[in-house]
Amino acid sequence: MPSPSEYEVRALNQIHAWKNPTRTWVDAAVSVVNRPLATAGAAVMKVPGLSTAIEKSFQGVLGLVNDGSQWSVRPEAILAEYSRATGMEFSDLKALQTLDLSVVDRVIGWLDAKYEGIALVQGGAAGGVAVIHPMIALAAIPADIVTLLALNLRAIGEYATYCGFDVTHPEERLFALNVLALASSPTDRSKQSALAQLVRIARDVALKRSWKDLDQHLFVQAMRGIAEALSIRLTKAKLANVIPAAGAVICGGFNAHYTDKVCKAAFYLYRERLLAEKYGAEAIEVTVPPAADLVPTFDEKPIEAADEDG
Repeated sequence: MPSPSEYEVRALNQIHAWKNPTRTWVDAAVSVVNRPLATAGAAVMKVPGLSTAIEKSFQGVLGLVNDGSQWSVRPEAILAEYSRATGMEFSDLKALQTLDLSVVDRVIGWLDAKYEGIALVQGGAAGGVAVIHPMIALAAIPADIVTLLALNLRAIGEYATYCGFDVTHPEERLFALNVLALASSPTDRSKQSALAQLVRIARDVALKRSWKDLDQHLFVQAMRGIAEALSIRLTKAKLANVIPAAGAVICGGFNAHYTDKVCKAAFYLYRERLLAEKYGAEAIEVTVPPAADLVPTFDEKPIEAADEDG
């Protein structure tokens, strides 16, 4: 088996550093700056209609994740892009995993900037309704969440495809959804839960373990659990929209911030997986032990217990 290039060794070190961040004074400062916003969110947690908004978000997100065609990408377009960049012909995605990571990174380019820019514009438009009436803003949250997640699933799909993974496969769909869950994790516990799922799936794929017999009930259960957690987390995060006048700035900023987290996670995790395909599963750093169960556990209350407003 060949050895990683110097570029790939540096990339692996960067990936592992990203998976093990060190808390700095900047993180502490940001938490202090964000405290008034968190307080404002807590103050409207019992606003009438909250549970309804969460339930509508859940139904929308579930419909989105169940229809993989809405967030898949055209592999042939990406293969053609690689052909133009390298002068080589590629007939399938797996062939991309033979390239040096430096080539892959060059073709990926500034993909994150594209999606963050779209998220900022979309989020600002959605947040603008907050200047009309807080309840209108609350009613707009479910549609905004579905739009945000559709954009981010598309981004994840592009990163996956650029790294030679087919997002139409069930294991890849689960991996993509867990990337969304990781980016939305409000606590260290929920972050570790998402990472455990990602490590489990990544290592199983790298070790060529069969996913053909993946129990359909288990798969549906896992997708529903992630969709529910995303709905609760993002609806709560977007409660800041009900603050008049500040809504557009907050919403646009939140959407771009969340998209930035998703793109960073996808960028690091799929590149690590590409290197695992080339050099073996040990390239995947086991930051947390792989999950024993493909159905993740989350901190969030179930939707029916999220609030008592009915």
